[in-house]
Formats: sequence, structure tokens, C-alpha cells
Amino acid sequence: QVEFVESGGGLVQPGGSLRLSCAARGVAFSIYRMGWYRQAPGKQRELVALWTTGANPKYAESVEGRFTISRVNDDNTVHLQMDNLQPEDTALYSCYALNSWGQGTQVTVSS
Repeated sequence: QVEFVESGGGLVQPGGSLRLSCAARGVAFSIYRMGWYRQAPGKQRELVALWTTGANPKYAESVEGRFTISRVNDDNTVHLQMDNLQPEDTALYSCYALNSWGQGTQVTVSS
């Protein structure tokens, strides 16, 4: 069973940046697809960014050009660089892999 170690959330002012990291542990092979979802209060969980081996990353339209997902070699770790954060980006961000989600890390954008 995959275990997620997520980090990097916090409180930031509008226009600021945060970098989220997620390590998927307990898996003996390189995971083909990993990514980040988010859920704001009262809203459904939505895809933020998805990394698929051998393909271009996929982003939600609302974060395109501001967020960048990356992965180093075959390590089951993904990072999400979030720039120019806005209040509407406030949500619980959860790592995704192998049809499972992590507990999440809170991102709050407020002045």
C-alpha cells in the first residue's frame, strides 16, 4: 500500500510562492503517473497537475502558467512549484498516485 509524505504547504500572501513535495513510499517500482489534487471548502476535489511518464504534464486551466509540476528521474517524488498564488488557490492539496490520495497539506493565500 502506497504511503505519501507531503510537505510544503502554508500561509502566503497573494502573489507569493510555495513549493509542495510528495514522496510516495512503499512502492517497489517507478510510478507511471503522479500528481496533485486540491479541495477547497464546499467544493469538489479537482485535479491541479498531473505528471505522466513520457507525456507532457497536465494542468488545470486555472493554474496553467503559474504552477509547475516536476519529477526527478524515476524517483517516486513529485514537486509542485506554485507561483503568483491567489486567494482562490486556497485549498487542501493532496498528492495522488496509484488511485490513492495523501492526507493533504493546507495552502492558504491571504493578505
